[in-house]
Amino acid sequence: MQNIRNFVIIAHIDHGKSTLADRLLEVTKTVETRRMRAQYLDQLDLERERGITIKMTPVRMSYTLHDTRYTLNLIDTPGHSDFSYEVSRALNAVEGAILLVDATKGIQAQTLSNLRNAQKAGLKIVGAVNKIDVKGVHPEKTILALAELLNTDPESIFKVSGKTGEGVEDLLKEVIRVVPAPKSELKTGIGRALIFDSLYDEHKGILAYVRIIDGEFSAQELTDLIATKTQCRIKEVGSFMPQIQPVQKLSAGEIGYIATGFKEPSLVRIGDTVLNSGSSEIKNKYEYALPGYRDATPTVFISFYPDGNTKFEDLERAFSKLRLTDAALFLEPDANEALGRGMKVGLLGQLHFEITSARLSREFGLEFLTSFPSIAYKVKVDGVTKIIKEPHAFPDKADEIWEPMIDIEILVPQTYLQKVLSIQSTYVIDIAEIHNVGDNLLITGKMPLAELIRDFDDQLKSVSAGYASFSYELSGEKKTDAERLDILVMEEVVPALTRIVRKSDVTGDHINYGQEK
Repeated sequence: MQNIRNFVIIAHIDHGKSTLADRLLEVTKTVETRRMRAQYLDQLDLERERGITIKMTPVRMSYTLHDTRYTLNLIDTPGHSDFSYEVSRALNAVEGAILLVDATKGIQAQTLSNLRNAQKAGLKIVGAVNKIDVKGVHPEKTILALAELLNTDPESIFKVSGKTGEGVEDLLKEVIRVVPAPKSELKTGIGRALIFDSLYDEHKGILAYVRIIDGEFSAQELTDLIATKTQCRIKEVGSFMPQIQPVQKLSAGEIGYIATGFKEPSLVRIGDTVLNSGSSEIKNKYEYALPGYRDATPTVFISFYPDGNTKFEDLERAFSKLRLTDAALFLEPDANEALGRGMKVGLLGQLHFEITSARLSREFGLEFLTSFPSIAYKVKVDGVTKIIKEPHAFPDKADEIWEPMIDIEILVPQTYLQKVLSIQSTYVIDIAEIHNVGDNLLITGKMPLAELIRDFDDQLKSVSAGYASFSYELSGEKKTDAERLDILVMEEVVPALTRIVRKSDVTGDHINYGQEK
């Protein structure tokens, strides 16, 4: 294990993670130059079209430094806040992280969010400023800001160009030097692995993407999946080269895959612990379960209904397979008088919805209709509290109504501060404080989640000429005064058009949110 280094690249969206990953593949000769293409690790067509990473992607590389051969397991991660759950899982599978900042844009909101999560995971962080090749760019300010953020000397921040490759090999050497080698936790010979992602393969069944924590795993071994109380005989183990490639065994510290042979998606859970056959005599296997992951919390609920030639069973099967590669999806059956049976889907935001819809169309060839986005309210009626996810199920009268709140951080150049603050006339934002982060100002505060899905992102970009960025996370609930707004067509209520609105949106009255819970 001493010659293994596991690390991720984390950054704000569009700061060049995938391009840097391309250069690392070239430096380590993992991919031949003639086979190289832009965003090589981005496997989805959608990722290349949009120029963003949607799915974390692992790859195994080899590099010789000072006559020592190192195995380098890199996980390229998304940068958009909607896919922060992908990033969080990757952080728990590695020991180090490259924090990448675009020299032309500087530190942005997701830079701060990703850094905090990496620090919470106890990772060794290497700072790097990208795009130093851009004409007219002077990266000194960005270097100083990043050094201050990491509490380190500016000289320790690497200057790189993902486009030209300048500085990339020196950055890789630093990762080898400072990122600690993985350590095995058990001395008993029991093999344990953490499932951090999965994929459905028509021939091998479900592939569990794993970080081996202790012991070894090899083909034909009988293994236990703790959370689902399931046993499987491993069909194959392998590494990401970057395509999947079988190997004889996977040992402690390595990242790879286990082919389970399962065809049923519910049998493999993200965050589950796999125990090898050496654990067959253990009476209480739960004692060896790894911490796993906190479940993703959906922020937006949208119902999908089959349309055209698509049947409900097609939609249900597609979502089941899609959830293997997107553990953040929340799924439950739904029904509508006009549209029939469907699936209510919990998502992490507007972009997550757009990507999910596009994947259903492209990867599964489905046709479907969707409802308008909604959020979950907690409502007390006659002393009974329930969660309402569908606007048409919202009661006529309620004793108390609580809506989800978010902690929000907005990073903006000082020039645009007043314009950004002006959106308080349109959106309900409770600003807590404003302080400097380099040349920018960081605005922290709280706002109702419902405000976020009212095109907040577009409005923020509009008033700041695209320079402001934000990140958020759920932070409890607050009492609100909301009502159901029914829309009638031909004097008939159309449930699909029903909305939940605040009384102030209709009357203009000020809302007292009450005590936070």
